[in-house]
Amino acid sequence: MLDGEERIIEQAVAGDSSAFGALYDHYHPAIYRFVIIKVSGREEAEDITHQIFLSAWLNIRSYEHRGHPFSSWLYRIARNQIVDHYRSRRNETPIDAVDPEAFATPASVEAELPDKMLAEKALLAIRKLKPDYQDVVILRFVEDASLRETALALGKTEGAIKLMQHRAIKALKELLKDHGPFEDA
Repeated sequence: MLDGEERIIEQAVAGDSSAFGALYDHYHPAIYRFVIIKVSGREEAEDITHQIFLSAWLNIRSYEHRGHPFSSWLYRIARNQIVDHYRSRRNETPIDAVDPEAFATPASVEAELPDKMLAEKALLAIRKLKPDYQDVVILRFVEDASLRETALALGKTEGAIKLMQHRAIKALKELLKDHGPFEDA
């Protein structure tokens, strides 16, 4: 959470663009990570992330603080933008299309290669999960969101999130069973 976030949100709701800029700066990396895992390339992720924050800015006046984290509101917008993105491109790009360069990081040591390969296999496995399971895994384990935050972002109960998380992990174990360290996770 951002220091003085409630005050900053109030200022943004009142139309203060610099206050919204502070929210953007704070939440952009997490929202971008959420998006890049769900789509196949950097450019797409950047475009969608831009649309998410544009939508948030255009709708910030309707935001009402109800005791939920501001991030939950942003994740809900993100999820809707991603769904819209895939609906509009249903016949153009399959969800399994992967731009290998999107997740490439220069390896400074050859010893990092096995970890990188496992991470790529994990990413591909996450993309094979049902969309709701993907969202739960990304929010809970990549973004480290609480059960409550995840439930609010996805519009589900905490019990439903626990069940989905359990099923998603079980499905991931099955998808990754032949890849060593994931077997006993």
